[in-house]
Amino acid sequence: MARTWIDLCASDDVPARGGRFVEAASRRLAVFRLATGDFRVLDDVCPHAGGSLSAGYVADDCVICPWHGWPFDVHSGRCPDNSEVGVTTYPSRVVAGRVECRLDG
Repeated sequence: MARTWIDLCASDDVPARGGRFVEAASRRLAVFRLATGDFRVLDDVCPHAGGSLSAGYVADDCVICPWHGWPFDVHSGRCPDNSEVGVTTYPSRVVAGRVECRLDG
């Protein structure tokens, strides 16, 4: 089965150390730009109380939920404070100034 890259947004539309909400394939996703300039894609909904992670910010390789401050590692999706809680992360890349991700792993 071929893996498909899905176009999400222009890389310039994602603020430094911030997020942008996108919907792709009926999924709510959050695209983040790290301080290094790399991009990460995660599910947008915080499992704690349903906050939109894309409205949060990136600090020390963690996305911080804007509702209650829960952190999620941008690489693994796990909450450093509670390893049983996390969000799904997706492989991402930038091609010709566009952020893409694979939802199929």
